[in-house]
Amino acid sequence: MKIFTDGFFSVDPDHGFLPIKEPLSTLPLKYERLQGLLEEMPIKKADESSGLLAVEFAFEQAVLKLPNYLNEVKQENDPFILAALFRSYSFVTSAYTLAPAHHHYLKTGKYGKANNVLPKNIAQPYVAVAEKLDVFPWLDYHYAYSLGNYQKIKKDQGFEWTNLAMAAKFSGMDDERGFIMLHVDINQYSPDLVNAVFGVTKTEDERLNESISLMASTLNKMNERRKLMWQASRWKHYNDFRVFIMGVKGNDAIFPDGLLYEGVWDKPHAYRGQTGAQDNIIPTADIASGVIHYYPENQLTSYLMDLRQYRPKCVQQFFKALTEAMEQRPLVDHLKSEHNFDGMKHLMQVYEEIYLFRNGHWQFVQKYIMQNTAYPKATGGTPITSWIPNQIKAVLKAMHVLAEALAGSPDWDKTTWQEGFDRKVKLLNKQLAIVAIDAFDPEAIFKLNLSHGLRDF
Repeated sequence: MKIFTDGFFSVDPDHGFLPIKEPLSTLPLKYERLQGLLEEMPIKKADESSGLLAVEFAFEQAVLKLPNYLNEVKQENDPFILAALFRSYSFVTSAYTLAPAHHHYLKTGKYGKANNVLPKNIAQPYVAVAEKLDVFPWLDYHYAYSLGNYQKIKKDQGFEWTNLAMAAKFSGMDDERGFIMLHVDINQYSPDLVNAVFGVTKTEDERLNESISLMASTLNKMNERRKLMWQASRWKHYNDFRVFIMGVKGNDAIFPDGLLYEGVWDKPHAYRGQTGAQDNIIPTADIASGVIHYYPENQLTSYLMDLRQYRPKCVQQFFKALTEAMEQRPLVDHLKSEHNFDGMKHLMQVYEEIYLFRNGHWQFVQKYIMQNTAYPKATGGTPITSWIPNQIKAVLKAMHVLAEALAGSPDWDKTTWQEGFDRKVKLLNKQLAIVAIDAFDPEAIFKLNLSHGLRDF
């Protein structure tokens, strides 16, 4: 495996999936009016006063007065300035288009329709910087909302979410900061994950088990950090900012006619919204461990693969190279051929951590989304009630196959493992039976986790 980089991200054992250094907190001085708009934009500004998004129509009016920085953007080549510009225009675009949906929600409890025309003073420079980065012109997880949006509060301290601030924000409230900065926090361990998968792809076997064990222990650390979401961001406050990370594609109720980028294209375009499904941790683990081979062949899996495009090109290239490497030596087949039971046990722990990550995410959906709104689509435009269960089924299938291979191990406690596996299957089946009912109770789904010993906190 080689290193893949675009000058902002570098997928390697030193940086993992985080930027190679801290993102710019503000834009260069020549973009001061754009920077000023971003600072005035949040519902609650840094000085605790109300910002433009707190007042209906105020932000849209301010956007129309912004200069068109197209010529300036065309001259930029520094990857960190380009990333900061992309982040800035992404936030402005999402806020401008989705402000009506937000204010309609405040009045009615339901998301309203978005503005479907992006003014050319925003659309033209936004598309220009997106083309330079070779990404879609819409709010993404990498450059814009999460990984490229953190600022350390105390520079000499680490990536714990409590030490991270957002360079750009929608609500400006602490629940938004905790929600998205915890994703950065989890990724502080991504260098170890990349190091582990680099080791798994090597042809020699001396340290294969060590690499699989490192993958498992790293995912365990990530899971422990992930669980802090319950305190970092209160579930009842998710709707304070959720509408602003909605995408166009798949959200026909909000964007029935797509989005027209004025002065750029004659026809409307549609892109998926920012979502944690654009993170790289679980896709990397799925490819390296072989879970990817158990993805169901259905539309939900097609959505998942579609989201691969919503990542920096260097990450996409990493996924492709990792996939090719694992196809040359599928991990489970290799471990079975070598009768490497220790390696299989480490791999089962990898599967367990992937399951816990996905089931924990499924519990977030149950509380943060399903208990807050009846709107059936996730921010990425995918179905709420079936999206994550589709991937949970994949890891359960991988576990079952690996357990059969482990049956030949003299010290494999199949009975204990089977009991835990059966609880996982029963839990998912009961949850899916509830969501199959038109008027289901989200709290009933969530409580099943506790009764099956799988509550996330």
